[in-house]
Amino acid sequence: MSNLNIAEMKGVIPAMITAFDEKENIDEKGMRECVQHLMSKKVNGLYITGSTGESLLMTAEERKRVVEIVVDEVSGKIPVVAHIGSIGTKTSILLAQHAQETGVDGISSLPPFYYSFTNDQIINYYSDITSSVDLSMIAYNISHAGLMGFDMLKKLSAIKGVAGVKYTASTHFDIMRIKKEIGRDFIVHSGSDEMAMSGLLSGADGIIGSFYNLMPEIFIAIKDAVIANDLQKAKNLQEKANTVIFFSLSRHPYSVIKKGMVWQGANAGYCRKPFDNYYNAESEKKLKDEFIQLKKDNDLSGIDFLDCI
Repeated sequence: MSNLNIAEMKGVIPAMITAFDEKENIDEKGMRECVQHLMSKKVNGLYITGSTGESLLMTAEERKRVVEIVVDEVSGKIPVVAHIGSIGTKTSILLAQHAQETGVDGISSLPPFYYSFTNDQIINYYSDITSSVDLSMIAYNISHAGLMGFDMLKKLSAIKGVAGVKYTASTHFDIMRIKKEIGRDFIVHSGSDEMAMSGLLSGADGIIGSFYNLMPEIFIAIKDAVIANDLQKAKNLQEKANTVIFFSLSRHPYSVIKKGMVWQGANAGYCRKPFDNYYNAESEKKLKDEFIQLKKDNDLSGIDFLDCI
């Protein structure tokens, strides 16, 4: 059973990848290796079956299995939040109930998307889910599903069970506004990897992101530098991270992240189609050579996966 308070889940939280084998099946051994790898890096929690986890390319049963594997491997050592969002309320409720039974510490969901749902329908979506379980909900505000404005977030915060928001947007002044007008206890996790420093400085309780799988040590150092009020150090670290992020975004980013984890000994496997992969030795060597050149052209010291090439 869940026994960790997600209000205490602060700091660096990878939006965890899902490990697939070359035939696109869930690789349980790889998943467990990745969990252990991230815990060895001292991350502060895991956010699973979200966008980075390719959950919208998975069946409901596959998503349930990933939750079971991760919760079992974590064994209560760090908090686990499962993203249970889908386009339909019924599926999301079933995933939320399964997540609770499995023992996660919280749930999260993007708003229903594709159709032009009204604000009332979105509010009802979150209300229906939170009333079906005893877990706290972290709403997921991201442009892919249509960014929700401050007024909408304020309405969501009034729903029993909605404890906070994963805020993936560049309007970080709203993080300060959320904390001031909604309340200090309303959890805010900044979701823009390239703006981790900004999110923390704006008052975010933690940061959730894709590239925290690849180089969590850099983002942990950013968090520590912000806490120590060493803003120049935090800025320098953010610039290092952004050099890798911007390089990766034009090169199949999820596959880059997974390859970087593989180079560190954690079998993160492959991405599901239609995403691309670095399948063969030739394409992987080219990627390594490009990273080696990137490291020569920039100060990228302290990034562990680059030292493994």
